[in-house]
Amino acid sequence: MTIERSGGQTTVRLSGPWTAPHAQRVEALVGEIEAEADHFPLVFDLSGVERLDTLGAWTLDRTRHELSVKGQADFANASPEQKILLEEAAYRDFQGKPKPRHSRSVDFLVDVGQSVAGAGKDLVGGVGFLGELVAAMVRVIVHPRRFRGTAVVNQLEQIAYRGVPIIVLISFLVGCIVSQQGIFQLVKFGATPFVIDLIGILVLRELGVLLTSIMVAGRSGSAFTAEIGSMKMREEIDALRVMGLDPIEVLIVPRILALLIGLPLLTFIASIAALVGGGLTTWVYGGISPDIFLERLRAAVGMNTFLVGIIKAPFMAVVIGIIATLEGMAVAGSAESLGRHVTSSVVKAIFMVIVLDGLFAMFFAAINY
Repeated sequence: MTIERSGGQTTVRLSGPWTAPHAQRVEALVGEIEAEADHFPLVFDLSGVERLDTLGAWTLDRTRHELSVKGQADFANASPEQKILLEEAAYRDFQGKPKPRHSRSVDFLVDVGQSVAGAGKDLVGGVGFLGELVAAMVRVIVHPRRFRGTAVVNQLEQIAYRGVPIIVLISFLVGCIVSQQGIFQLVKFGATPFVIDLIGILVLRELGVLLTSIMVAGRSGSAFTAEIGSMKMREEIDALRVMGLDPIEVLIVPRILALLIGLPLLTFIASIAALVGGGLTTWVYGGISPDIFLERLRAAVGMNTFLVGIIKAPFMAVVIGIIATLEGMAVAGSAESLGRHVTSSVVKAIFMVIVLDGLFAMFFAAINY
């Protein structure tokens, strides 16, 4: 290494191999350059360098970077290979860039806009997925040999049979609570018997199907997302496609059919459990015997009241199934993604169940049913 000063410019002429085996000598020469470089601009002449590896390139670029603080420093006469190596092994400052200042109001509007755009994308994706599901069901109907009855029965066991105890318990307790609170309020007006009308209509029209749907969304919907998401992470869904099988027919159609069958059954069982809880509570707190409870319930509740809750159940089953399976298919290759989509599946399903229940309530009120 030689240093020449002429014409207001300092030229550092390098020669020999600037490689890892000569690392100690390379560091020593770099120290001399930093000590003697007092005139700028500074030029590193690489025409005499025989060999240059990543250590030499990184060391030279680091020196140029440090000397650039004092003045202009650059490389000259580097071969094309040396230029590529200097660019790839360039010294980088690891200090984080200062964060730009934002307005809270603007950030809030940005978040709202992103949420609305995300909801729109979810809606479009759900409608598209519903179309694929309908097409798959039509294929199964046209070709009955594709129907996987064993899978449907297995899913029915998981959704309906194994879900009966917890749904019956919760519905029974909710029926007791609603009946108790109704008695405490109506007794002030001497209208205790009307609690039977209250519990009958409320359970059969709203609470039975709503509680069941929320429980199924939290229990079975999350299981659907976790199962399909795990298969997506392990590339089992891609393996199904390679084998010529349609993942929608194999994985999703049996689950949706099981939900369509199981949710109305669970709704009926939940409604009966809630009515039993309400009847026991009115007997204990209101002194209304079971015979009177059943007689008044028969007079207060019509077939339309019962059908309203049953009609809602299949629609809620489709919504829960589509959201759960769609979130499962969207899982990426990490456990974090799986947990995020399972949470999103439960939240979205419960939200849509409540929204759908409200839409049905307005619809049935409009047609006076």
